[in-house]
Amino acid sequence: MNSGTHASVMGNRKNKAVVETVAQIVFTICAFFAVLAVVSITLYMIISGTPAILKVGLGEILFGTEWMPTAADPEFGILWVILTSIVGTTLAILLGVPIGVLTAVFLAEVAPKTLAAIVKPAVELLAGIPSVIYGLLGIYLLNPLMYKLERLIFRGSTTHQFTGGANLLSAVIVLAIMILPTVINISETSIRAVPAGIKSSSLALGASHVQTIFRSILPAAKSGIVTAIVLGVGRAIGEAMAITLVSGSSVNVPLPFNSVRFLTTAIVSEMGYSSGLHRQVLFTIGLVLFVFIMIINVVLNKILKKGADDNE
Repeated sequence: MNSGTHASVMGNRKNKAVVETVAQIVFTICAFFAVLAVVSITLYMIISGTPAILKVGLGEILFGTEWMPTAADPEFGILWVILTSIVGTTLAILLGVPIGVLTAVFLAEVAPKTLAAIVKPAVELLAGIPSVIYGLLGIYLLNPLMYKLERLIFRGSTTHQFTGGANLLSAVIVLAIMILPTVINISETSIRAVPAGIKSSSLALGASHVQTIFRSILPAAKSGIVTAIVLGVGRAIGEAMAITLVSGSSVNVPLPFNSVRFLTTAIVSEMGYSSGLHRQVLFTIGLVLFVFIMIINVVLNKILKKGADDNE
């Protein structure tokens, strides 16, 4: 009886060892392919984006203000395009993040269960709507309103070029709406993950519910909220289809009522008919966008690491 039990235990140990070895191999292969994908994309973007830099010049591309790729004497300056992406993304974050975080607070801490059961599915539905639908809604609902506002502000102007409502402001509003599901869902998860003892301790010390939320719960959920913000930035700076439809897609100074072009829309708008050096410059724009996203990821890691060190 004892020998049979001993043999069974040894057999189970061997089976577990085999399973663990196989699992370790599978996990290693998955990790290898993940790293390989990142390295491959990085090399491809560098190889594809470098030729135009060598031919045109990095300064001419990054700091030039004229974009005339099909002219007899072509110009490939993308300064306004870069600034449009930076300004547009920043404004969308400034508009969307407060709304998203406060909505997450509402769902996690304030809303009755019946109301939360209605709002939560609506937020999840926003995340599943294709970006082209946001663009179409922007064309038929937002752009006419922006055009009325534009006509009101610039009434009698002889210098303003009217955009029909397809301008930077419209693009910012659409981007702000598109990042809401990301910010809300991740922020709400982070808020719910805060230990209950933090809230109880704050209330026990005499703080009100609102004071507890803003002085105890949100600081404790800071790292998750920062992650939500950075993912929202990635969503905003990488969006193409929706803002192509509502921004006017013209290379201009990024002012609220100017038709503008983002880095992503520059690629989408012209890749279909481009060739030669023009096409190579579009790959360079993709490389610039790729570098922006890498910088955002580095900043995220620094912020999260600093937050973890502070918590310790």
